[in-house]
Amino acid sequence: MSAARGLAWALIAAAAPVVAQAPASPFKLEGPLVQGGAAQGIVPAGTTLLELGDQSVPIARDGRFLIAFDRDAPPSLTLSATLSNGEVIRQTLAIAPRAWRIERLPTLPKIAQPTAEFEATRPGEIAQIDAARHMTTSAEGWRQPLLWPATGRLSGLFGAQRIYANGEAGSYHSGADIARPEGTPVLAPADGVVVLAADRPFTLEGNLLMIDHGMGLSSSFLHLSRIDVKRGQRVSRGQVIGAIGKTGRATGPHLHWSLRWREARIDPLLVAGPMPSTK
Repeated sequence: MSAARGLAWALIAAAAPVVAQAPASPFKLEGPLVQGGAAQGIVPAGTTLLELGDQSVPIARDGRFLIAFDRDAPPSLTLSATLSNGEVIRQTLAIAPRAWRIERLPTLPKIAQPTAEFEATRPGEIAQIDAARHMTTSAEGWRQPLLWPATGRLSGLFGAQRIYANGEAGSYHSGADIARPEGTPVLAPADGVVVLAADRPFTLEGNLLMIDHGMGLSSSFLHLSRIDVKRGQRVSRGQVIGAIGKTGRATGPHLHWSLRWREARIDPLLVAGPMPSTK
């Protein structure tokens, strides 16, 4: 293994530490309780309402549910179930912190002023993205182990952030970047329903595809060279849905894959596991 490759994997290991599973709980939680992580569980019998903090959590017919924790989640959150007899069962979840990769660039300004064209175009793009994120479907992909949509070198890690001149912080990296040649197939990581398939490149995301996996879990695929599916179409885990490109704001061909549970951004490394070997 080359020194550069060894360093890259060392950074990945630091960004996605091994996290102990949740202790026994009335909710039978399984999954890492950590910033950028996700967990599944089963509600106590008779539950009529489930809440994480101040937001309600959907419950499947078999009592299973999914929750996740944003990159900047607080040290603790309360999971509570209200039963049909009025009893409330609560559990305080300790959310483990992460050591994010921070790059300081004290002589570099944060960003140039946006152009008039960008300011005119961007609101419409954001409106489409927001509408897609708030769509509810009957997809069941959230129950499945997630596949990496492409395998290759991780050129960008979830949670990384740059600090520019005067201490101005840039937005943290909201997904995982996979560097592969243009035209490399992109696969659906789990079953789902297409909620956005851009008919033209967006200014930042390029050719953008979004898939809802159900229960608030969704995937976004940025910078695609092509999109092979249509809005409203159901897709299956492992199905080819597009191809890697460099459309939008991208310096080279790569796939940016981001995962969200509602408004919480999730680290793909904690959900899909280590990147498989490409040998």
